[in-house]
Amino acid sequence: MAAHPTDEQRESSMKPFRIAVPQSAVDDLHRRLRDTRWPEGLPEVAWQRGVPPNYLRELAEYWRTGYDWRAAEAELNAIPQFRVEIDGAPIHFLHVRSPEPDATPLLITHGWPGSVVEFLDVLGPLSDPRAHGGDPADAFHLVIPSPPGFGFSGPHGQTGWNNLRVAKAWAELMRRLGYQRYVAQGGDFGAGISFTLARVDAEHVAGLHLNTLTTTPSGDPGELADLDDEERARLAWAARFLDELAGSMKLQATRPHTIAYSLADSPVGQLAWIVEKFKDWTDSAKVPEDAVSRDRMLTVVSSFWFTGTAGSSAQFYYETLDFLPITRATGRLPALDLPVGLAVFPHAPVKAIRRFAERDLPTIVQWNEYDRGGHFAALEEPDLFVADVREFRRRIAK
Repeated sequence: MAAHPTDEQRESSMKPFRIAVPQSAVDDLHRRLRDTRWPEGLPEVAWQRGVPPNYLRELAEYWRTGYDWRAAEAELNAIPQFRVEIDGAPIHFLHVRSPEPDATPLLITHGWPGSVVEFLDVLGPLSDPRAHGGDPADAFHLVIPSPPGFGFSGPHGQTGWNNLRVAKAWAELMRRLGYQRYVAQGGDFGAGISFTLARVDAEHVAGLHLNTLTTTPSGDPGELADLDDEERARLAWAARFLDELAGSMKLQATRPHTIAYSLADSPVGQLAWIVEKFKDWTDSAKVPEDAVSRDRMLTVVSSFWFTGTAGSSAQFYYETLDFLPITRATGRLPALDLPVGLAVFPHAPVKAIRRFAERDLPTIVQWNEYDRGGHFAALEEPDLFVADVREFRRRIAK
């Protein structure tokens, strides 16, 4: 399944990349955090009205005085990363080749408010299982890009970057890297991109593994007649997401420019905008740190802040509404002619209903449900994520 990119292929289009945030930008962040103009008169309540004031003040102060961006930058720079221009946009990606020569190429795509930072804890186990007590046959060559407009892929100033266009760019990226056969994996927007990639590059995609899949009734009343309690609860959970937890989605999908000005100018605004999702969409009890370490979370936020990509990443919502895998008119997913694997985590904001998924995707070969974890699967539960991806590779290799 693996194919080795040649030196000529690498040098013709790939440029090694190192993150080097100027000290002046770090100092500016600290100044802005110190001089924050805080809203007055907000009641000190729990999370049902958004991020609580006392929590955010304390977290912002830690970002200013306790968090070490240079340590995070060094950790990221220890990983091979590159930038390449595809279809007029810069693409930043991690490229971790396994020491196992026959490793399976695996393309992983994150969503919003995601980052390559999500996958730092799974890079070693996935690429070098032998060194982590695993079977070397489970090894992967890892390609982990950020969609245009996200993180170190940077603002690009273009319109039209939706699921389809990104999927075509990913197919071109894998072609330039010399990978003729690969597995696509994704969550959140990365799931939609990977799903679309499996359609447009089916000749080269060996299988599709997702930890996000939206499933809906088709409109046939018979589909709702015999739902069990768990399935009804999942429909209610999805309705709560749309009614209460998707405010950022609705704003960014309709007026992405308007929110961009606030987020680009205020680090506390950017912090609150993202931290809210780490509370609402994860397996957290009282604070986001119950699910994700404080430093990891701040590295994700910092990657948005230092790259100035709050506004450009928000554009993806606007662009992709009409290019989601699920069809608005019918509530159905287009069928795929390749193996599909699903990992369902209980605290994700949307949880797939199996009968609806299998109705549309008869090639599902793996469906695992877990008792812990949420939307940011690799970040919250790296061991479960790694095990699920490995199991899927074994299934499709048979």
